[in-house]
Amino acid sequence: MNTPFQLRSAVPLAGLLLLAACSNNAATNSGNNAAGTNQAQDAAAKTSTFTAAKGCKNIAVMLPESDSSARYEAYDRPLLEQEIKRALPGATIQYANANNNADTQQNQADAALTKGACIMVVDPNDSDKASVIVQKAKASNVPVIAYDRLIQDPDIAYYVSFDNVRVGQLQGQYILDQFQKGNYELKPGAKLVMINGSQTDNNALQFREGAMNALQPAVSDKRLNLVFDQYTPNWDNGRAQSLMEGILTQQRNDVDVAYVANDGMANTVIAALRSQKLNGKVLVTGQDATLTGIQNILIGDQAMTIYKPIVKEAQVTAQLVAALSNGTDPGSVVNGKTALKGGGEVPSALVTPIAVDKTNVASTVIADGFLTKDQVCSGLPTGAGGVCN
Repeated sequence: MNTPFQLRSAVPLAGLLLLAACSNNAATNSGNNAAGTNQAQDAAAKTSTFTAAKGCKNIAVMLPESDSSARYEAYDRPLLEQEIKRALPGATIQYANANNNADTQQNQADAALTKGACIMVVDPNDSDKASVIVQKAKASNVPVIAYDRLIQDPDIAYYVSFDNVRVGQLQGQYILDQFQKGNYELKPGAKLVMINGSQTDNNALQFREGAMNALQPAVSDKRLNLVFDQYTPNWDNGRAQSLMEGILTQQRNDVDVAYVANDGMANTVIAALRSQKLNGKVLVTGQDATLTGIQNILIGDQAMTIYKPIVKEAQVTAQLVAALSNGTDPGSVVNGKTALKGGGEVPSALVTPIAVDKTNVASTVIADGFLTKDQVCSGLPTGAGGVCN
């Protein structure tokens, strides 16, 4: 059986990246030559700023956790290792996972620097606290690429992620579309619950921002009744289930839509709904196109997820690592700038996310090899979602 990264590793980068015009956090690409020239100059300058990176082959890869989302160990780790070694022959990887602890991640970063890491790829557990990692690396002239989640520090070399505001907009627009179609028996006044990600993760803030961009008009005119809206510390799946159980008690099981920020939390929210025989009756969103999430979609317990082609994110990151090591211009890989909450912007490479429901599971995650049909259909009844036959 082919693994997802084997199937996708040869996908060309050209044309895969789009600057998200609708993101409030990325500068709009006006298309004028002056702006494009300045952007290219800013990106090229990064390759000469961090002297330790020149000729670097010792790369630290640091991921935030493994308990709330299966993606980091199942996809990000092997893809990053594969693509960095492909783009920079002879590279060695120091890998660490913070297991949802920002202090642990800082200690891991210190250890990586001590062991000679000269380029660091950091997916922060805490977007603010990870600034310490950036500053310690800077003191050694070592660049840090913020991977997937933004680090709130102007001295990061690059930021590689998906257009996270767009992720939230896709989730919110899906809810609105289903409401307008009358699906899930949704009617004016339908009760909406929002179980967001961790407030210490900048991505979670952007997901909610994007979702509310789509949903706020319907909330304001009372077509949707927002009865709960809360962040979930550390994206904790068990906490999400407890929140949903409390909401159902408070609302006497009268809930119509659960905006849930990712598939891990969605799965436990579904467990809470199932205990009240409401699974499949309440519209539940998700994100990451995990195996469990896709299976929940095919059996009807979850409405949609967001597919983020992680192989593209890993390929872009590897290309930036190679550019820093070789002292070369990363070129069009850098396609925008992302604003920091304290002011300033960082050069960014933003990949486009894709909304997935049962109508396009086969043409997206399966066709791309992100998940195989055998994986998706394992344990599901024949005919599930029109995919398993």
